[in-house]
Amino acid sequence: MSKVNIQPLSDRVLIEPVAAETTTASGIIIPDSAKEKPQKGTVVAVGKGTKDEPMTVKVGDLVLYGKYAGTELSVEGNDYLIMRESDIFAIL
Repeated sequence: MSKVNIQPLSDRVLIEPVAAETTTASGIIIPDSAKEKPQKGTVVAVGKGTKDEPMTVKVGDLVLYGKYAGTELSVEGNDYLIMRESDIFAIL
């Protein structure tokens, strides 16, 4: 997990996606064009929440989110997603 100097606002969460699978269970190598976007990642920063919606995830949580959730960011060569906590489906 990387340390990043971004503080999400309100109910937003910064997530570092896990690396996409590069081989299948049987050992077949998956080309970049066929890789699925990861749908899980590690929370690296959390906003303070809102008065009506306190935050339930915390830094270090491994979470599942929607395939098209969030906005992609690149900070110091690392890729992240920033999304609302409501776009997160579950904590693993």
